[in-house]
Amino acid sequence: MKIGTDGVLLGAWTPTDNNPYSILDIGTGTGVIALMLAQRSNAEQIDALEIDEQAYEQAVDNFENSPWSDRLFCFHAGLDEFIDEPEEEYDLIVSNPPFYSEDYKTENEQRDLARFQDAMPFEDLIEAASMFLSDNGIFTVIIPFKEEANFLALANEMELYPIKITRVKGTPTTEIKRSLLAFGRKEIIDFPIDELTIETARHIYTPDYIALTKDFYLKM
Repeated sequence: MKIGTDGVLLGAWTPTDNNPYSILDIGTGTGVIALMLAQRSNAEQIDALEIDEQAYEQAVDNFENSPWSDRLFCFHAGLDEFIDEPEEEYDLIVSNPPFYSEDYKTENEQRDLARFQDAMPFEDLIEAASMFLSDNGIFTVIIPFKEEANFLALANEMELYPIKITRVKGTPTTEIKRSLLAFGRKEIIDFPIDELTIETARHIYTPDYIALTKDFYLKM
C-alpha cells in the first residue's frame, strides 16, 4: 500500500514536547505514523488501531521488521470495539482519519472503508480522544481545510482546545487543502497558526517541507 503525504505530514509535524510515555494511533493503516513517532520519541508504549484486515496485517509486518518492534503493538479492531474496553490513558493520540464525506461510493469496499468518513465519524474520533487523553496529553489530526471549523467546534464541545494549527498548500498558487490540528485539555488564547507549502513545482520541495520531513525520506 502506498504511503500518502498526509500521513508523512502528520507523523513529522505532531508535537512531542510533552515527552509522551504512551501513544495511540487511531486508524494506523500500514503503520507509518506510529513508526515515525517511534523514531521521533522515547515512548515506551505505542498502540495502533486498524479495522481493515489487509492494512492490519501489513502494519504488524512493518512493526515487526522495524528497530522499534518491542514498543509497537497493533490491534485489529474498530474504534467502537476499542472504546468498549478503555484500560488506560495516552500522552499522545494521533489520527489521519477517513474524510471523504461525499454521498457516492466506489465498487472497492476496502478503498471506501479507508476513505469515507462514515467509517469513522469525526464525532466518534473526538469522543475517543477525549476519553483516552491524559491530563497533559496532545491529540493531533490531519483533515481537509474545509472541515477545520467544524472539527474545532466539535472538539470544543468535548473540552479539547487547539494548541497549534498548520494549514497546508500543495504549491504557492493553489488553495489550502489540509489542516494539521493539535489539541490539549487546557484552553490557550494565543496559539500559533501557520502555513506550509509542499512544492514549488512537481517534486521540487520547499525548504520548510524538507526541514520537516527529511529524517523520514531516503532521498530528500
